[in-house]
Amino acid sequence: MNILLLGSGGREHALAWKLAQSPRCDTLWAAPGNPGIAQHAACVALDAADHAAVLAFCEEKVIGLVVIGPEAPLVDGLADSLRAEGFAVFGPSRAAAQLEGSKGFTKDLCARAGIPTGGYERVASEVDALAALERFGAPVVIKADGLAAGKGVTVALTLEEARAAVREIFGGRFGEAGAEAVIEEFLEGEEASFFALTDGSTILPFASAQDHKRVGDGDTGPNTGGMGAYSPARVLTPELEGEAMTRIIAPTVRTLANEGSPYSGVLFLGLMLTAKGPQLIEYNCRFGDPECQAMLMRLESDLVELLHACAENRLAAIEPPRFSDDFALTVVMAAKGYPDTPEKGGAIGGVAEAEAGSEAEAVKVFHAGTAQKDGALVANGGRVLAVTARGPSASAAQARAYAAVDAIAFPSGFCRRDIGWREVAREKAGA
Repeated sequence: MNILLLGSGGREHALAWKLAQSPRCDTLWAAPGNPGIAQHAACVALDAADHAAVLAFCEEKVIGLVVIGPEAPLVDGLADSLRAEGFAVFGPSRAAAQLEGSKGFTKDLCARAGIPTGGYERVASEVDALAALERFGAPVVIKADGLAAGKGVTVALTLEEARAAVREIFGGRFGEAGAEAVIEEFLEGEEASFFALTDGSTILPFASAQDHKRVGDGDTGPNTGGMGAYSPARVLTPELEGEAMTRIIAPTVRTLANEGSPYSGVLFLGLMLTAKGPQLIEYNCRFGDPECQAMLMRLESDLVELLHACAENRLAAIEPPRFSDDFALTVVMAAKGYPDTPEKGGAIGGVAEAEAGSEAEAVKVFHAGTAQKDGALVANGGRVLAVTARGPSASAAQARAYAAVDAIAFPSGFCRRDIGWREVAREKAGA
C-alpha cells in the first residue's frame, strides 16, 4: 500500500525507517520530511494544517494509510478530516487528542475515572495561580495547559521558582498554550515512559523507555523536548506495567469510549513510580521523541501491520508487538543555545562514518533538525540528530552510541554525556 507519513523530526525519521522495511509498504511519502527521512521516503512539501491539501494528495496518490507523527495536527483534527473521507489514519481524533492538547482535560478525566495521579488545580489567571501555589507549597509542578513543545512544564523546588514559572506562563511565553495552567502536586519517585496501542477497544502494550528531559548532565538545567532515552526501562517491571494497564490505560480508553470520543492510536504515558505504585504524570497522543527512536531500534514486528490494524479497528486479530531483548539508547545532539535560541546553520559531518563504524545495524543516526545547504548537511533546529545504538546491555548500547557521537563532526552542537545513567548504574550494582 502507499503510505503518507506526516512530520519532520527524529521520531518521523525512525518511523520512516521502520515503515519502509515492511513488505506491505509500496511507496512511502513524507511531508515535509528531512534529509534523513529522504533516504527512505519521497518527501513532498505539504502543510499538515491545510486539510484540503492533505486530502487532495491522499486522493491523488491512493494513500492506504496516513501516519500522523507530531501532536499539533492531531489536536488540530486532521485525523477527523481524513477519516471523514474514508482514509485509514494512525492517530486519535481531535476530541481524544485533548489528552495531550489540554493538561486540565486529562486531569479532569483522571478524576472522573479514578486514575491515580497527583492532586491538581486548574487556573485561568496569574492571580488564581499564585493563590494556588500558597495552598500547594513547594516543591510543586506548574504546567501550561496547552501544547508547548515539551517546554511548558516547571518542577519548582521553591515558591520563588514556582511564582516565576506562573508569571512566565501568563506573561505570554507559550502563547495560547499558556491561556490556562495546571498546578500539580509534586510526586516522589523515578519517571518512566510506557506506550500502548489501542483502536478504542483492544489495547496492546508496546514498550517502555526512560527519557532525559533536562538539558544538562546530572539532570540539571531547564526542561527540553528530550535529550536522550533508552529502552526498555527495566525499572518499569512487568508487574508495574500490568498495574499501569489495569489502573491507568484501560480506564482511560473505557472512559473516552463511553463519553463518545473513542481513542485510536498510540497512548504515551509519562509515569511516576511512587511508593503507592505508578501514577500518571501526563498523557501524550503520539510516539515520544526520542523514545520512539530507541523503541523502534528494538522492534521486530512489522510496523505497517501494527499501525494499519490500529487504524482499521482490528488490533484484536493480530499478534502483539515483538521486541529484541537488546537495549537501545538514543543520544540527542542539539545545537548550541538549545532549548532557548539554538544556532542554525552549523555544518555536520561524519554521519555515514558513525553508522558504518559499528556492527551491522547496531547504530542508526536519525535526523531531527537538519537541512541540506549547498550540498552539505547543516543544523536546522534545536534537536539536530538522534544517535541511536543497540546492545546486549544498557552499558553496551551506551558505549556504542557515544562512540558514534564522537565520530560525528558537529562543532556547533552539544549533547549530554550521561544518557542511560540510571540503568547503567543498576547494571554495575548487579540489580
